[in-house]
Amino acid sequence: MAQVKSRALSEVLDELENSATGETTAVSEVIDALGRRSFASLMLIFSLVSSSPVSAIPGMTAFVGTVIFFIVVQMLAGRNSLWLPQFITRRTISTEKLRKAITWLRKPVRFVERYLRSRLTFLFHRPYIWLPLLLILALTLCMPFLELIPTSGSIASVVIALFAAGLLTRDGALVIVSLVALLAVPVAIWQIGF
Repeated sequence: MAQVKSRALSEVLDELENSATGETTAVSEVIDALGRRSFASLMLIFSLVSSSPVSAIPGMTAFVGTVIFFIVVQMLAGRNSLWLPQFITRRTISTEKLRKAITWLRKPVRFVERYLRSRLTFLFHRPYIWLPLLLILALTLCMPFLELIPTSGSIASVVIALFAAGLLTRDGALVIVSLVALLAVPVAIWQIGF
């Protein structure tokens, strides 16, 4: 039987694009568009934005690291809906820059979607899910410092995006790929930064 292609990632980008109206888009608008229960979608969007050219905005990597830290902590705690402090939800980004980032992301997202399918789903149950979540949490704590090393924040964001995409599409193989990539992050940062 032919495997049905997943469009979950493209659908998240569609929802984000639909929420981007006006001159600026607030984080609260993104959260409302994707839903407060959709931890994986929110983690994916923030990490994708941080891995796009928008990451060149000073402070973007640190900001995304903070948002994802809050998301992961609440996932570990087993919360049903996301809460973020107002200093995060009030932040805005230029809608034009956000739309450019979405356009830039569509091609790699379509490429990745061709290979996604539900597999190794036991990895999404406790206690197995705790290991990747704790590793991602540790990575988010390093992200403010990655602002100092060019492109290192984007590398960290791609790792988080891979994990979030695996979580969203229930593809355990992609979660494993993200963990392998996570192990390569310090090496890549060392090579690029120093």
